[in-house]
Amino acid sequence: MKLKVLLPFQVFAEIDGVKRIVAETHQGSFGLLPNRLDCVAVLAAGILTFETEAADEVYVAVDEGVLIKAGSNVLVSVRNAMGGMDLGQLREAVEREFVNLDEGEKQVRAVLAKLESGFVRRFAEFHRG
Repeated sequence: MKLKVLLPFQVFAEIDGVKRIVAETHQGSFGLLPNRLDCVAVLAAGILTFETEAADEVYVAVDEGVLIKAGSNVLVSVRNAMGGMDLGQLREAVEREFVNLDEGEKQVRAVLAKLESGFVRRFAEFHRG
């Protein structure tokens, strides 16, 4: 298989000769082998594992995103990715960077929701008066 990991503004990795891939979703982990049917999966922040003909298991920390398998091509599109560390360091990086980023986004969305509800309330008052 050919694995391509895309970030919003660059190609993070492009690997040929991938024998298997294990990815994490919100429902759990699942594996891909070359003869698996085509599929699409929503990825959770976690560790993407793949094995090539030239190397044993390779680990990449990925943020939330989408995985698409079409024929022998596997495309992973995520907001952020990190590699080049051992598995323990990658797991810590996922917890530190990606999960905390999601918490920050939740806080921003909560503030925006308050602003929107205030705007709607004032608009309704203006419309009545």
